[in-house]
Amino acid sequence: MSQPQPHLRALFNEAFRQLARNRPLPEIEVKFYPYAGISHKIRLRSGRLYVRISDIFKNAPPDVHRAIAFILVARLLSKRTPETHERIYRAYAYSPQVLRALDIARRRRGRKFVSTARGRVYDLDKIFQRLNRRHFDGEIEKPTLTWSQRRTRRILGHHDAAHDTIVISKTLDAADVPEWFVEYVLFHEMLHIKHPARFIKGRRYYHTNAFRSEEQSFPYYEEAQRWLELIALQQRVPHTRAA
Repeated sequence: MSQPQPHLRALFNEAFRQLARNRPLPEIEVKFYPYAGISHKIRLRSGRLYVRISDIFKNAPPDVHRAIAFILVARLLSKRTPETHERIYRAYAYSPQVLRALDIARRRRGRKFVSTARGRVYDLDKIFQRLNRRHFDGEIEKPTLTWSQRRTRRILGHHDAAHDTIVISKTLDAADVPEWFVEYVLFHEMLHIKHPARFIKGRRYYHTNAFRSEEQSFPYYEEAQRWLELIALQQRVPHTRAA
């Protein structure tokens, strides 16, 4: 962690004065922190404001630092962030140089837990090879494939570009889950490799029109959507636990 940053403290003082005019100005400590991703944190404790900013933004222009100050203080006060600051921040955060720095930081600092592609019921390696041959002409370079450490229903699949990994929820490695649904989830994540996120007006879009169009070509697409709705419904219904 870096030393306190007086020039940043001045920006947070300014943001606090403008967004919380009727509140006393707290003591503020601002430091850069080596997060694995783009993460900034702010908390108020015992009348003192603690701010940690990703060190990826250490050399950002002054207007970006000012935007971060207003965004974090607005978040702390549950207020709407001025659009100008949001726009300045997004333009810098999603710029090519920052995204490259982010990938490097995630590889060096982040940890990726990998178990195995061979589950109790389904083998992700075999399913990947089949999907790659049928839908991608074998052109998708195989990433690391792994079942998740825990059974998760909220996130069934995830493609991590920084670690070149696809993680599929262990929940799907079950005899009562049809193989075509496992194929659909893995197919969806493979599409993220073929159709990387695009940046449009400072925003990152993961599911572009091309992505959605190709996703709908999956033979069991409609059935898969019904399964997703069923899983979402099960998350909302409280479960009883046997004594």
